[in-house]
Amino acid sequence: MRVPCFLSTAARSFSLPCPAAGLLCCRLLGPNSVTRNMSSTRQMDHLERTASNYRQNALYPAHVCGIINESETVKRLRIAVHPDFSFKAGQWVDYFIPGVEKVGGFSMCSCPGLLQREGVVELAVKYTKHPPAHWIHRVCTVGSQVAMRVGGDFFFDPSPSDPSVDLLLVAGGVGINPLYSILLHTTELLHRNQASGGRDYNIGSAHLCYSAKNTQELLFKSSIIAACQEFPDKLSCDLHITQQSTDVDSHLQPFINRGRITEEELRAHVDLQRTLCFLCGPPPMIEALSKTLMDFGLPKDRILFEKWW
Repeated sequence: MRVPCFLSTAARSFSLPCPAAGLLCCRLLGPNSVTRNMSSTRQMDHLERTASNYRQNALYPAHVCGIINESETVKRLRIAVHPDFSFKAGQWVDYFIPGVEKVGGFSMCSCPGLLQREGVVELAVKYTKHPPAHWIHRVCTVGSQVAMRVGGDFFFDPSPSDPSVDLLLVAGGVGINPLYSILLHTTELLHRNQASGGRDYNIGSAHLCYSAKNTQELLFKSSIIAACQEFPDKLSCDLHITQQSTDVDSHLQPFINRGRITEEELRAHVDLQRTLCFLCGPPPMIEALSKTLMDFGLPKDRILFEKWW
C-alpha cells in the first residue's frame, strides 16, 4: 500500500501501558474525570477534546475500499488497513486526510473480529460542515488514501478469565457507533463461548437502548435485531424514535418505542452488582442518564461514557 506523503514510511505499532488492565479501560464519571466541555463559544476540535485520552503512537496508512449510504445523512466507509493495525471494541480513530488540515475523530462501528477476518474496519459518519465529515460525504471515493491512529479509553475487551457482567448500552443518534462495535464484539464472544464448550468469556447479558429521530436514522437496526433474535436469552434491545409522525414498518414495530428512553426502562436492566453501563451520545443526554443511573445506586466506576458533540 502506498504511504501518503505526509506519513513516515516506517509506521510500526507498539503498545503503551494502559491506565487500567483486565476487563476494561474506561473514562469514569467522577470528580477527577476530564470531560469534553461543550459550552465554550469555540468548539474544540477532535485533537483538543481527546488530548488526555490514550492513543497509540503509530499512524497507519489506509485506503477506502467501500462506501455505503447508511441513511440520508450517514455514510459508512469500509477501510482497508495496515496488517499491524489493531483496536478494541468501542475505540475511535484520529482520521487524517491528505489536503485537509483538520483531523477527524470517528468511533469505529465494526468489531475487531471483522478486522481479523477481512483486514478492514468500518466508520459511519454523519454529514456536517466540519471539514473531515464534509470530505467523507462530498469528496471521498473508493480508493481514497487516508491515515488513521487508534485511541480512546472507552472499550470492552474482556479476557476469558474475567468475571461475567451484564452490559447496558445506551446510545443517542450516531453515538450508536462504538456501542454497535461493542454489541458486535459481544455476539462474537457468545459464538466463541459456544465453540469452546463454555471455556471462553461468558457474558451475562447485553441490553441496548438506542434513540434516534426516526427509524431511518436508527443505524444498523436490522443487524441489531438479528443479533437479538440469534441470542434471545442473552441479547435484547429497545429502539426509540422521537420525531417520526409516519407509521413504523410492521417488521420493526415489536422493537420500536415512541419517545425518549425512560427511567423505568433503564431500571429494568440495572443490577447493582453485575451491570456495566456504556453511554454514548449528546452531552445533555449522557449527563442526565448518568445521574439517573447513579440515583439508582449504580457505582460511578460502572458508568462509562463517551461524548462526541
